[in-house]
Amino acid sequence: MRELVPELRGWDTAGTPFALATVVGVRGSAPRAPGAVMAVTATGQVAGSVSGGCVEGDVYEAATETLTTGRPLLRTYGISDDEAFGAGLTCGGTIDVLVQPYTARADLELLRELLGAIGDGRPAALATVVSGAAPQGARRLVLPGRARGSLGDESLDAAVTDDARGLLAQGATESIRYGAHGERRMQDVTVFVQTYAPAPRMLVFGAIDHAAATARIGSFLGYRVTVCDARPVFATRERFPTADEVVCAWPHTYLESTEVDARAVVCVLTHDPKFDVPLLVAALRTPAAYIGVMGSRRTHADRTARLREAGVDEASLARLASPVGLDLGARTPEETAVSIAAEIIQHRWGGTGRPLGELTGTIHHTREP
Repeated sequence: MRELVPELRGWDTAGTPFALATVVGVRGSAPRAPGAVMAVTATGQVAGSVSGGCVEGDVYEAATETLTTGRPLLRTYGISDDEAFGAGLTCGGTIDVLVQPYTARADLELLRELLGAIGDGRPAALATVVSGAAPQGARRLVLPGRARGSLGDESLDAAVTDDARGLLAQGATESIRYGAHGERRMQDVTVFVQTYAPAPRMLVFGAIDHAAATARIGSFLGYRVTVCDARPVFATRERFPTADEVVCAWPHTYLESTEVDARAVVCVLTHDPKFDVPLLVAALRTPAAYIGVMGSRRTHADRTARLREAGVDEASLARLASPVGLDLGARTPEETAVSIAAEIIQHRWGGTGRPLGELTGTIHHTREP
């Protein structure tokens, strides 16, 4: 949805009717995760994707139908379908796609508020009834401190609002089942809760050529990237045009003064003890998801000894990814950045880091570890 904000706003402003198709369920291996969106206008324009090309043609037809009837449709696509070679997933997985028209005034007002929150970087969650004993396609927008829209029952609204705020705090998107009146551990209603948390942070310390490449790939992966270095001649906007911010400050001082949550990643590329040791002491006090540190094995051994002298315990030292990155044989700054990014992704999703051709079973990990 983030990628479609400009198109959706433009269509809305122009008064062009459109439908949104959203992946609300995935079983097995699938090319797109829950929450992937494809938009289709009444004039035939298309933006986004739900499967990377496998089922888009059929989804387009479903979107056209919903724009005509005004009613949502739930479609399931998988390799076991009779139409496997036409509208099936050749990767072997199964996806559920909810297709909804956005033509009613109330629906458009809700979407405008959601797009505004996404565009401003404010947290928001959209809960939608997928199936069951509630109006299919009913939506509820959950924002910090308030919510609007209804799923058809006040008790269901309250339960979904509470769960949506919990998912928003985690940055998670998933389907949840309830009783018709919001009862837990029941299966009467399936509600898809899609969250839009602000982009996670990537903090890159050390304004070197490797940092420039790491900042670029961090932006590409959707992180809000900060580059920090104490040397004003190196910490310049000109050297890091893709970073969201460039900070000239002592690394540990800046880290202690800025917000670092459990989704943030920290990349320490300074490999200089006078910067590294106080910075890593500060970093290990944060809940950051990943702390990668550049340097040779000898440098890492020396750094670890210095951190122990500074009072860092073994459990904290075990959090460090050092030497940073996966073993890809990287040489250039750009290749090293790919290695670092690969390790961040592996750490986030619990992958093995081994070639997929050597493994069996599912390709796509569906939950963060």
